[in-house]
Amino acid sequence: MAESVQRPPFDPELEAALALLSDQLPPTITPEMIPLLRQAGPGLDPGVDAALDQAGVARRDVTVPGYGGDEIQVSVLRRRDSTGVRPGIYHTHGGGMIMGDRFVGLDVLLGWITTLDVVVVTVEYRLAPEFPDPYPVRDCYAGLLWTAEHADELGIDLDHLIIAGASAGGGLAAGTALLVRDEGGPALAGQVLIYPMLDDRDATVSTTQIDGVGVWDRGSNRTGWQALLGDRCGTDDVSVYAAPARATDLTGLPPAFVDCGSAEVFRDEDVAYATALWHAGVQAELHVWPGGFHGFDLMAPHSALGQAAHAARDAWVARVLGA
Repeated sequence: MAESVQRPPFDPELEAALALLSDQLPPTITPEMIPLLRQAGPGLDPGVDAALDQAGVARRDVTVPGYGGDEIQVSVLRRRDSTGVRPGIYHTHGGGMIMGDRFVGLDVLLGWITTLDVVVVTVEYRLAPEFPDPYPVRDCYAGLLWTAEHADELGIDLDHLIIAGASAGGGLAAGTALLVRDEGGPALAGQVLIYPMLDDRDATVSTTQIDGVGVWDRGSNRTGWQALLGDRCGTDDVSVYAAPARATDLTGLPPAFVDCGSAEVFRDEDVAYATALWHAGVQAELHVWPGGFHGFDLMAPHSALGQAAHAARDAWVARVLGA
C-alpha cells in the first residue's frame, strides 16, 4: 500500500542500508507468512552458541513455570569469568508478538554482559496467535517471578534488576512492569523500552506515515496485534498489560529509557508513553533518532545513528545499574 501521509525522511546512511536489505524483508507481514518466518526454532541457530563462545559468555537453559503453571524456558547468560553477585537484566525479546525467540537482540545483550558484567535472564514466552493475550505478557511476568525467587542462586542483586525489551519485547517489558506494580512483584530498578510496541488502536499519525515502507509497517503491525488480541483488537476490551499505551495511571513505575526512530510506526505511541510517564511523576529518558526506521540499530549497527543509539542506551543502563 502506498504511503497515505508524507513521512519524515530516512537518514541517508540508513536508507542505503535499507535498500540492501529490501530483498530480504517483506514490506508487509501477513498472517500467512508467520509459519515461514518461524522456521528457525528457539536457540537452534548455531550462530547463537558461536557468538556466546566468542564473547566468553556461559549459557544455562532452565525450564520454569509460565502462565498457568505451563513450562517455558529461560536462558541465563553470564560472563564465564564473572563471580559474586552482579546486577541483573531480565530480557523480553522482539518479534511482533508472532515470531522470534529469546536470542533476538543477542548482540545488545552481549554488550551489556561483557562490558557491565551483568547477569541476563532471557525468556521464551509463548507466541500469538496460538497463544494469544494474556499468554505472552503473563509468561514474561512468570519468568520474572522465577528470576527473583532464584536471585541468590543466579548471583543477581535484586536491588539492581531491570527489565529490557525491543519492539514487541518493549511492549511486554512495559506490560510486565505494570504487572509488577499492580500485583506486588519484584521491584525493578528500571525499564528499557527499545522502540516498544504499545498501542493496538492503529490511530497515530506515525502509523499512517509508515505504510508499505521501511521495516514493520502499518500492515505488519496490524497482523501482530490481531494475532495477539483477535476480535478484541482496537476495542475497549483490551488490558493495559497487553497494550500499555492504554494505561491511564503510570504512577509508581520504575525509571524508563524509551527510544524510537522518527520514521517508524511506533514513534508517536512511544513519545506519548514517555510523556505520560513524566506526567505521572516517573523519570524517563526519551530519544527519537532522526531518520531511524524500526530496528535500525540492529540492522545497521555500524551506522552513525546506530552507534549513537547504542551509546545512549548503554550509558543509561550503566548509570541505573551502577555497573
